[in-house]
Amino acid sequence: MTPPTPQEPPAGPPTHKALRSLLPVLAAHRAMTARTCAAALVDQAALVALVTLAAHTVGTAVIDGRPPSAGTVALLVALAAVRALATWREMDLSHDLAYRVLALLRVRVFDGIARSAPARIAGRRSGDLASTALGDVEALEFFYAHALAQLLATGTVFTASAALLGTREPWLLALVLPAAVLLLALPVLDGRGRAARGARTRAALADLSAETVESVDGLRELLASGALNRRRARLRAYGRRLARAQRAEQSWEAGAAALRDLLVVAAVIGVVAVAGHSAVEGRLHGAWTPAAMALALGALAPVADAAASLGQAGSLRAAAARVRAAADAPAGAPAPSTPRPLPEGPLGLRLHGVRFGYGGTPVLDGVDLTVRPGETVALVGASGAGKSTCAHLLARYWDPQEGTVTLVPEDGRPPVALRDLADAELRSAVAVVGQEAPLFHGTLAENLLLAAPDAPPEALDRAVRACGVDIIAAGLPDGLGTAVGERGATLSGGQRARVALARALVAAPRVLVLDETTAHLDHAGDADLAAALAATAPGRATLVIAHRPATVRRADRVAVLEDGRIVEEGTWEELATAGGALTRLLSREAAATP
Repeated sequence: MTPPTPQEPPAGPPTHKALRSLLPVLAAHRAMTARTCAAALVDQAALVALVTLAAHTVGTAVIDGRPPSAGTVALLVALAAVRALATWREMDLSHDLAYRVLALLRVRVFDGIARSAPARIAGRRSGDLASTALGDVEALEFFYAHALAQLLATGTVFTASAALLGTREPWLLALVLPAAVLLLALPVLDGRGRAARGARTRAALADLSAETVESVDGLRELLASGALNRRRARLRAYGRRLARAQRAEQSWEAGAAALRDLLVVAAVIGVVAVAGHSAVEGRLHGAWTPAAMALALGALAPVADAAASLGQAGSLRAAAARVRAAADAPAGAPAPSTPRPLPEGPLGLRLHGVRFGYGGTPVLDGVDLTVRPGETVALVGASGAGKSTCAHLLARYWDPQEGTVTLVPEDGRPPVALRDLADAELRSAVAVVGQEAPLFHGTLAENLLLAAPDAPPEALDRAVRACGVDIIAAGLPDGLGTAVGERGATLSGGQRARVALARALVAAPRVLVLDETTAHLDHAGDADLAAALAATAPGRATLVIAHRPATVRRADRVAVLEDGRIVEEGTWEELATAGGALTRLLSREAAATP
């Protein structure tokens, strides 16, 4: 099976904006960055000085018959020691810096994903997001640990070495300088190709990661449907595509490495020839012939390494672009510039003239709905009518494109729009519990305290008893301390629903939105939860989105959503006898039930 062909990266001129975006994050580590660059500079300078002095000492001994002095030997030993210490210090500092920066980048990527969710990640796969948060961020370790300080040190050391060669013999500078320019020009000339190859590799890796995560998550379904072999073939196809992209990238890099070595060797041979000729003509002391060779090699080798680092720019640029896009993603619902405080006391909620759609397709077309404090309203409608969209707007995953969603104080004070509330205050006042409310890999107690980690024990106990979680815990080996597995895999669907609802109640929200929360429960369990909810907070406004008639019947009022509008509203008895939209909806659902 062939995986879908990814969109090719843009063929425009390569840009360094993505890589430049990696520099500001170093502002929080200026001192460590400076120490890393200084250590890299000392490391490279000590090596060049060591090999140059050693070569000059050997040349002097051979030509003049003069053994090295004790001072020269001591200096060579000191340079070797300094170089060893500088190498250790540079590696220690650069990796410490890199890992600190990567930790900060991971947090920024997570913050960007959380800020833009779900509005801007609805079409992305969780494995792709994980690849950005982990793989793409990890790929940038090379930039921070192996490229940044080395590039700065290389420029300084090469300039000093080239200047020294030029003072000894100008023709030596004429050989070394063009070689350095050619070395650095190679990755620049192939910049567009490198960017394209790097983007293909990162995209293929992200696709394989997403496919792998999706396959592991759906392993039970794959086994049950007999699709495991087809999925295995699909994974192999994704793996082959990644291997092709990596081979193409590495083949080009191998050729570039050979060309770099050829340039360095050619330049050094030229330096030896010119230095030897100058020594014969008396313009240069003979001891400087091996010294010039060592100095040229010491100056050009770091330049070749820098060119190799620039050769990684294509893959780094692709990873940096993905990290930057995730970290800088705009908020799906922007935070208010001046948040309004939310008054104490019971709250109602109101949707007024709300219009909203996805990708230009309208879903809600002027919804007007009010839930008063202490009231339970059931919102019903056919599948796809927009009921869950209403819940998402109340959770402020999105803002309405027209109209307002407000919280209305009971005492007559002005309503407060959700868009004017700070996120923490909104989450403390409004709780939305969906049909699929995944639990996290941790204990039952940790999941229950997710929204209110500092909740007092009595609040946890009330919520646990109200939702029947105490009965669930009694059947587990460690009670509330039992690990529930990823997404609550060790619990049934009905048990997860009870835990999710209890998790919301622990935080004592003043507005509760239930989006098919009890769909996994039987009628008796549904009725028990409804009674418990009514008893736990009589002043709470509750919006229940449900299909089950028994659930809807218990509400104080019923609102019917049809064609993006509330077309009918009243008590169950009023609407059931009116023969209107609710009756039509129930008839269609009854006819569709075998």
